[in-house]
Amino acid sequence: MPRLKVRVKTSYGEIEVSGESPGEVMEGLDWLTSEFVAGVSGRVSEMAAAEAEDNLKGIVRVGRDGPTIVTREELSHYESIGLILYAMKDHEATGRMIRDRLSSSGKSITVAARLNEMRRRGHVFQPDGKGSEYRLTERGVKWVEEEVLPRLGEG
Repeated sequence: MPRLKVRVKTSYGEIEVSGESPGEVMEGLDWLTSEFVAGVSGRVSEMAAAEAEDNLKGIVRVGRDGPTIVTREELSHYESIGLILYAMKDHEATGRMIRDRLSSSGKSITVAARLNEMRRRGHVFQPDGKGSEYRLTERGVKWVEEEVLPRLGEG
């Protein structure tokens, strides 16, 4: 009999459960309690935050009130918003939080209009049921990591 596999997609990746029989698979799925998934999500989130903080050294400082852009390099409005979102927990924030963090960074940006344009470009989206929250898409995270940060790291 072939090995049975079930993949469960989560916000941070996939969890795979496999077994020789349907009973074994069901037994494995019993381990996937909401507490377990939340624990794994929290741990992955902490590791991602630590990695993001390393990538942002000298570009964005993450303080108690949130991220502040500290680089002296010239940034587009999109790059500024992208960097703030990238530095936020789960790459997510409200328009107001983004505007406040940009203001603390000395940037005057019409955030709502730029977020709308970034949504059309596929760099951000609004998670269902989250109201005015915006989150970087996978494409948006790649854009920050592969285009924005390398350019700023050269200076």
